[in-house]
Amino acid sequence: MLSSGKIPKKKIVIFASGNGSNAENIIRYFNKTDNAEVLAVFSNKRSAKVLKRAHELKVKALHFDREALYETNEVLNVLKDLEPDLIVLAGFLWVFPAKILKNFPNRVINLHPALLPKFGGKGMYGMNVHRAVIEQKELETGISIHYVNEKYDEGEIIFQATTPVKPGDSAEDIAEKIHELEYEHFPQVIEKLLFPSKND
Repeated sequence: MLSSGKIPKKKIVIFASGNGSNAENIIRYFNKTDNAEVLAVFSNKRSAKVLKRAHELKVKALHFDREALYETNEVLNVLKDLEPDLIVLAGFLWVFPAKILKNFPNRVINLHPALLPKFGGKGMYGMNVHRAVIEQKELETGISIHYVNEKYDEGEIIFQATTPVKPGDSAEDIAEKIHELEYEHFPQVIEKLLFPSKND
């Protein structure tokens, strides 16, 4: 049988719990390429703005509850049907279940708004992280992109980027700097993971 020579697009699925600005940035980034696409956005919050963002960008938007994620195989079965090359956690606040990690080994990554192993773990997300950075008088902070395991923020680190913390910076100031790093680097790291041979 003759091949058309067209390489199938790599498939990305995003999990998010809130606003979804990183999810939107990733969707828009890959919409400009012809080698990968975001197939679906999953959220554990029905009211999460990320679902609206996905819908507006014509990406499948799916809501689920704890039972569907942890107790039944509902979310797992949808993921098996989608067959993603990479599952991206972009502001997803629940521990990711072991059964999904087992089915998608080394294919689940997370973005954390600090320089792990500092300021990681349960409850360390969003403004909680930035306030802790100020309280500890850190001179720099940044982002960490890492593989996901069964514990919060403890998987192998893939990439980090830093930004200085200046005297007088508020948690809101730091949040803005972190968002800039996230928007710049997260899609690029995803692309490098999907296409490692292009970066040799």
